[in-house]
Amino acid sequence: MGLLTIIRKARLKEKQVRILMLGLDNAGKTTVCKAILGEDVDEVSPTLGFNIRTIVHQGFTLNVWDIGGQTSLRPYWRNYFEQTDAVVWVVDSSDRARMEDCRRELHELLKEERLVGASLLVFANKQDIANAMTVDEISSALELSTLSSSHHWDIQPCSARYARLTAPSPASSDSPPGSAAPASPAASLSKVDPRIMKGLDWVVAEVGSRVYYGVQNSAVAPEAVRPAALLA
Repeated sequence: MGLLTIIRKARLKEKQVRILMLGLDNAGKTTVCKAILGEDVDEVSPTLGFNIRTIVHQGFTLNVWDIGGQTSLRPYWRNYFEQTDAVVWVVDSSDRARMEDCRRELHELLKEERLVGASLLVFANKQDIANAMTVDEISSALELSTLSSSHHWDIQPCSARYARLTAPSPASSDSPPGSAAPASPAASLSKVDPRIMKGLDWVVAEVGSRVYYGVQNSAVAPEAVRPAALLA
């Protein structure tokens, strides 16, 4: 039995997926992670090194390396490239001024030999901000179409602060002064933008079919729902 077969069988049993979550500083990488894990997204400090978060999704254990995106930290990204299954590239959709910088960093990253074949998911974050770039605009600005021969990729619009945007107002006009309006069941269940979960579904399906061959992935991706608050 070859070494590669042994490694694949071991990984098949564990169903582990190693993900690098990268992007420019202030793109919302940590906020996306916290939203998925149901944590408070109102107060998020800049990541000055890295965080390792574990997310169980569709029967897979996603080990997410959330790494700071400040200019001074980007040269150290290469220290984390080994055995990466997928890269999640988070983009601040409202940061038009740095989109060229974002494109350059992404393409330089994907030239790295150790990332050859890694799946790429782009989160077009901060869609709740007025005049945010659309998915088509970001896809064009990042020249994602040129990656088709080297990396399988997908792009999803999202808002990491979806829970705050969809939460009910503190008090309704019919409530007595000082009383809080009861939280609706729908609001309590809508903690994560479903488009973020759809992106994770894509990563699991993509990596599962490529790394864990023979695994039947019956996950059904949720519909990409854009709440009324984001359409305003």
